[in-house]
Amino acid sequence: MNRSVSGIGMTSQRTRARMIDRLRERGIVDERVLAAIAAVPRHVFVEEALASRAYEDTALPLGFSQTISQPYIVARMIEVLREGGRELGKTLEIGAGCGYQAAVLAQLTGEVYAVERIELLLAKAKLNLRAIQQFKVRLKYADGQFGLPEAAPYDTIIVAAAASGVPNALLQQLALGGRMLLPVGSGDQFLLLIERRAQGYVETRLDSVRFVPLLSGLE
Repeated sequence: MNRSVSGIGMTSQRTRARMIDRLRERGIVDERVLAAIAAVPRHVFVEEALASRAYEDTALPLGFSQTISQPYIVARMIEVLREGGRELGKTLEIGAGCGYQAAVLAQLTGEVYAVERIELLLAKAKLNLRAIQQFKVRLKYADGQFGLPEAAPYDTIIVAAAASGVPNALLQQLALGGRMLLPVGSGDQFLLLIERRAQGYVETRLDSVRFVPLLSGLE
């Protein structure tokens, strides 16, 4: 990959700063989340032909019928998970895609595990993370519906594709006191926050969203 990590023109630091300003205008207030997003060169993670659009607040196609999430959604989901000044702790991401959200998460915690079911996409994520010298993320080729039991339990689970229901394996892998955030629904989708407490799981329904579906099986 020969693209500059620092970027020029439409991928410059100034363009990145404008994106952060737009996230603030949309209501993101967690300064650590904003700093984490500012620190990750999103143009490295998008298709080269789309690099000039990397800092627009929009999802962009990655191929394989997948997308790189909209910066606002990445910021919003991580902000919800950190609400109350909570640290993310050991974090599992379901649907690594190109590696962008995992790179943002790695700015906020030292332990990030990310699984991806599309092998060629996982290979791309590895190259992208290497390009920005981000070696804290542990990537795994696996079916996200089953989580990653060998490293469980997780303090935080974040799911980057919409499930028709909450996968039971992910509930089991959530640590006591942990939080999971995932999009749910096959038509109208919404974010669902699940907190594991001593007395059981507590669910909170949040924003309406639009994600690609969470599929099973390996490709």
